[in-house]
Amino acid sequence: MQIDLNSLSLKELKELQAQVSRAIASFEERRKREAVAELEETAKRLGFNLSELTVAAGTRKRGSAPPKYANPADPTQTWTGRGRKPKWMEAALKAGKSPDDLLI
Repeated sequence: MQIDLNSLSLKELKELQAQVSRAIASFEERRKREAVAELEETAKRLGFNLSELTVAAGTRKRGSAPPKYANPADPTQTWTGRGRKPKWMEAALKAGKSPDDLLI
């Protein structure tokens, strides 16, 4: 199939582009459905359900950590030791305190 793109107007070219995009998306979706059907058939043949085999382990999420350090000037300001140091912690370290001095 040959199309003389030079003979098309801008409107026709954009319509052609939209049609091609839809055709590609449709093709990809169809291939995915075919792949899933093939995987389901293979899993069934082996005695499994596809959902049993595809359960992801899940990403490990960190829970909230208890505060480890407190600002001596304002004990309500705390830090777990994770992430960026708060300004009060940096100021205390520059003033000569050690992290052990700021432990809760």
